Amino acid sequence: MNKQTLRLAIGAALGTIVSIPAFAQQSDEDTTQTVVVTGTRISRPSDFGNSSPVDIIARDNIEKSGYANLQQLMEKNPSNGAGAFSTRGNNQDSTANGAASISLRGLGADATLVLVNGRRVAISSFAESITTNFVDINSIPVSAIERVEVLKDGASALYGSDAVAGVINIILRKDFEGLELSASYGNTTESGYDEQNYSAVWGFGGEDNNVTFIFDYFKNNTLSNLERGTLATANQTPRGGEDFRSSRGYPGRFIVDGTVTRDPGCPADSIAGQTCLYDFGIWNLLIPEAERSGLMMMAHQDFSGGTQLFFELAAQHNNSIAQGAPTPLDEGAGLTVPVTHPDNPFPGATSIDISRYRTVDAGPRQWNIETDNLRGVVGLRGQFSEWDWEVAVQRARSESEQSGNRNNGWVRTDFLQQQIDLGAYNPFGGVQNPQDVIDQITTSLVRRGKSELTMYDATISGELFKFRDDAVRMAAGLEYRDESVRDVPDDQFQRGLIFGTESVSAAGSRDSWSAFVEVAVPLATGLDLSAALRYDDYSDFGNTTNPKLSLRYAPIEDLAFRASWGTGFRAPSLAQIGLGPSQESRFFSDSFGCADNPAYCTSTDFTIVFTGNPNLKAEESESFNFGVAWERDGFSASLDYWDITQDDKIDEAIGFTYQQECNDQASTICVRGAPLAGDTLGPLQQINATFDNINQQSATGLDLETSYRFGLGAGSLTVGLGYSKLLDFERVEIGPLGDSVRRELTGEYEYPEDRATLSADWDQEKWGVFAVLSYIGSFQDLPDSNFDTVPDYNEFDTRSVGSFTTLNLQGRYNVSDTIKLLLSVDNALDEAPPFAVGDGNNDLYGYVQGTHNPRGRFWSARAVFNF
Repeated sequence: MNKQTLRLAIGAALGTIVSIPAFAQQSDEDTTQTVVVTGTRISRPSDFGNSSPVDIIARDNIEKSGYANLQQLMEKNPSNGAGAFSTRGNNQDSTANGAASISLRGLGADATLVLVNGRRVAISSFAESITTNFVDINSIPVSAIERVEVLKDGASALYGSDAVAGVINIILRKDFEGLELSASYGNTTESGYDEQNYSAVWGFGGEDNNVTFIFDYFKNNTLSNLERGTLATANQTPRGGEDFRSSRGYPGRFIVDGTVTRDPGCPADSIAGQTCLYDFGIWNLLIPEAERSGLMMMAHQDFSGGTQLFFELAAQHNNSIAQGAPTPLDEGAGLTVPVTHPDNPFPGATSIDISRYRTVDAGPRQWNIETDNLRGVVGLRGQFSEWDWEVAVQRARSESEQSGNRNNGWVRTDFLQQQIDLGAYNPFGGVQNPQDVIDQITTSLVRRGKSELTMYDATISGELFKFRDDAVRMAAGLEYRDESVRDVPDDQFQRGLIFGTESVSAAGSRDSWSAFVEVAVPLATGLDLSAALRYDDYSDFGNTTNPKLSLRYAPIEDLAFRASWGTGFRAPSLAQIGLGPSQESRFFSDSFGCADNPAYCTSTDFTIVFTGNPNLKAEESESFNFGVAWERDGFSASLDYWDITQDDKIDEAIGFTYQQECNDQASTICVRGAPLAGDTLGPLQQINATFDNINQQSATGLDLETSYRFGLGAGSLTVGLGYSKLLDFERVEIGPLGDSVRRELTGEYEYPEDRATLSADWDQEKWGVFAVLSYIGSFQDLPDSNFDTVPDYNEFDTRSVGSFTTLNLQGRYNVSDTIKLLLSVDNALDEAPPFAVGDGNNDLYGYVQGTHNPRGRFWSARAVFNF
């Protein structure tokens, strides 16, 4: 679209389109103010006038939850779903350790836009699952948050890329006067896991200025699999699950004179044919140790004429760890053992190659992760005539470093080969080699990542002209962004000297500019029509134009019907475009190799090497929402039907690639080692893959929100219900034969049909009690029942993963006007996560880590002091 066409489109929009407001729950003191709620750029008398569904999580509700970070708070939201991830279960094989995200509607973390004070922030420098760029929601401390607005509707027409499933807008505290100090401590009842959180808010100013400082410190120690009983093993067969122990064993297996042979020292309970299995579950961390400290400043200075200069500055430093099992080795490492080795258990052998082995004596692989987030905004806002205007510039950066030293289990294959050749390192029998030898095979390494964002924006809003007894209102704006991301692994990874671990390499940059316009027109009494149009031009994939139309009808003051339709898009992530050779482990069965040699039949973790695709197009989406909202005498309720479809969804097709390439020894995509004598296929070493616009997915559902406040005894009671019903979730993928395969995910693995929260809050002048039940419905287990890389959940009905209900309780006491005490219990009944066989990939320990929290009962106490 050229500039002339753009001007004509905007002109047509100004003359013909209209805009609507969104419903949200909001505290009493806010209902009389003119507000701008996420989902519109036009100020309204109240948020009840918005045409899109918005949940508002106010500060007092955040405080009542007892949670110390946004991850814990948002994962309880019924609209959150599959595709979200957290620090829970982050291990050495994750590619974004220590970070957390949200995935509205289950469409993925990259389909939910996260804003701070209505503006984008820098994405995490390390992508999750190789290419998922996201904003780490734990980079914003809870003490700094005034409220969280959750827009559950597509909004690319206002906010651009990523707002496919909705928007999370985090509004920070400002204009604070005085000093607020807070301290909290919490602990699990069955382990030594604990959390500490300290914060300070200090603000001062006068009628025309204010400066607010916010300091926050959070720390937790490690909760490991070993501290949660049955979760400490990858062999879940005693519970009716699968044996996901690794074929990279300790003792291991060898190729002796061309024959795959397990180590004669393999324990009887670890034998699987000629493979010696290893249980890596003991090394997994359910919650890794983390430490976060941050400092923010919000300031403004008013000038004559209604102009205001404002600043936002934020800096946060995060430390965390990640841990994985000791280094796994297979045929791709190319390791051999001289037949003259003093510990050789195979007398008469003429050649010995290491087939599957794990250097357990070197210890688990550990990362130390440090992340620095910096963000600065400076701008001017004001009024002229009846119009509000604002201009601002923002610079943001997220910089991370993962490092490991010689004591963190990082083994170099060339160093190991040297020590084996010298006869110093004994790879047989699962023995503990001397520490001085371990020191000779390990190394130090570092991975560095950096994400940067520069943004300029300008907006204007106000009344265009009078129409009937009301006015036509408009908002318009321009935005320019320059983004870059870089993820640089240690060159030892790039030279292939560090084996069997995730290695990510990415570099990409782009700039984009956009223009949007939104108008709201009162068609008749109680009937409002609104529309928005946005044009985005990207330096890499091109341009896109996205409209949104909304209608709101209020036949009486307390009742409103609303409907919206719009298109959206998600630009290819910088990692998907600029990805260098990057490794990921996948657990599956080499069925072709198994048919050739029974030694290859054991399901195990294989290496997938991804590279980016600079020719990717943007994903496109279409969303529809219809709802009704009612408010009267302390009661509010809303019911919404939503429908979202994504086309040209970017994905990889490992199942298709395997079926097409892995039965060919000469394939350069499916790489195999040399065949053994009498075989036609060698051991599978890696699969080379990339990304393309190949999939489609669509989802529909219902959202119900109710709240009722009434007097009870000496105080008042507020009861609330949030319920999300997934009616249909369908995905069209590339099948193993290259055909389109339509799969229904509703009620399948990680896609429960029902999610809900039921809350009750009794409050009086001194005391308060808060309780909330969180419910996640049941869903099918085993998405790939035979673990051959091809999902088969639509072909087979497997066992069900049970529902999961947890109870949270909190009591609070106002000692005085300046001191408040709070005592909270999360998962008060100590419910264990329901058993799951798992997906054979991330979920190997008897539960679904992306859906269910295994932490158990957790109590915390907090004190707040105001001066």
